[in-house]
Amino acid sequence: MSNPYYREYSDFLAEVFPGGKVQKLSINAGFSCPNRDGSKGYGGCVYCNNHSFSPEYTATTPGDVAEQLERGRGFFARKYSNMRYLAYFQSYTGTYSDIDRLMPLYEAAIAPDDVVGLVIGTRPDCMPDALLSELVRLNRTKTVMIEYGVESSHDSTLRLINRCHTWAESADALSRTLDAGLYTGAHLIMGLPGETEDMMMETVERMALLHPHLLKFHQLQILRGTRLAAQADSIPVFTLDEYLDLCVRIVRRLGDTGICIDRFAASSPSAMLIAPRWGLKNYEFTNLLHRRLQLLREL
Repeated sequence: MSNPYYREYSDFLAEVFPGGKVQKLSINAGFSCPNRDGSKGYGGCVYCNNHSFSPEYTATTPGDVAEQLERGRGFFARKYSNMRYLAYFQSYTGTYSDIDRLMPLYEAAIAPDDVVGLVIGTRPDCMPDALLSELVRLNRTKTVMIEYGVESSHDSTLRLINRCHTWAESADALSRTLDAGLYTGAHLIMGLPGETEDMMMETVERMALLHPHLLKFHQLQILRGTRLAAQADSIPVFTLDEYLDLCVRIVRRLGDTGICIDRFAASSPSAMLIAPRWGLKNYEFTNLLHRRLQLLREL
């Protein structure tokens, strides 16, 4: 491992795609979510503002895979020679459509020679067996990775944040995807309304038992344009020190499992962010965490 505390995302990518740098290129396919369009609910997750993490080049041509890939290359090709890419269906629910629509989009995304894999961000309740079988077939051509928005293992929390799926559905989707032989990850939000740190660590424990290939963590962020924004004054958020302490607990639980930790924190654009305003980029937070882990190791 590149650090002694846990398996980093760079280690994971180097093992899966040896031979040079690999970069994600985000794609907006124009999908929605079942908790937005009335299939299961309306309004989406109470914390979600998709614009907070979607690159600008995906906003101008939603659904045009080739154009978005080309625009994405422009961000990296001049800086890095011989860069390879992962086509990342990031916006909203990346499997929320009919198979007949989805598969041509995925196939177009992996068609370029410099695209070595496909990453699909989706919900646990949007992975039917028929689609999973098609993705297993596609995996024989280019590597396929699935990242599920799990957020919490507590159904009371999932109801409160309007996820409109259950922990049982998350565990089932993760297990089926792992059993199918696809690289599998999950996203978790720390600090959701009503959750204690012990509840958060219970989610970490449950994820460790399922043993996905990778986990993404981030602190709850209250963003403009979300339903949480109206409650911003009444929702407690982590201080920087509190969240660093929690991440130490997470590393101590996961460090020797082999599960890759892709990230610990998110940093939304300042104009969108209400709280917490730490003023740090992701790598700066990670550096602080590594220093804290080193100090604790030396005690």
